Amino acid sequence: MKENRIPTDIVLHKESHTLEVVFSEDEKYVLPWEYLRVFSPSKEVRARHGKERILVRNKGNVVLERITPIGNYAIKLFFDDGHKSGLYDWGYLRELGEKFDRNWQGHLERMEAENGESH
Repeated sequence: MKENRIPTDIVLHKESHTLEVVFSEDEKYVLPWEYLRVFSPSKEVRARHGKERILVRNKGNVVLERITPIGNYAIKLFFDDGHKSGLYDWGYLRELGEKFDRNWQGHLERMEAENGESH
């Protein structure tokens, strides 16, 4: 795994509802707010037993209202649905970027399997 480098830039894009995380010219990720909310690192989103995550539904319109830096290792995200727990450390943000396609496809498949909706 890559070292836990500090991003060189983090940009909140309100029009596209994304968060851009830049580690270098060759490594940047544009992450949708819904994805960040669904894959929150908070304990309330992680299942109490095992590795299976709690299925978070109906976050297609969630708004990322604010970002607060936590030392030099993480950020805290504040969403308009009241969710504000969980720290997104640099390694986790990188992992979310690297695994976006697989993570999001898995989420959509779980939603379909449980007869939910993606938004």
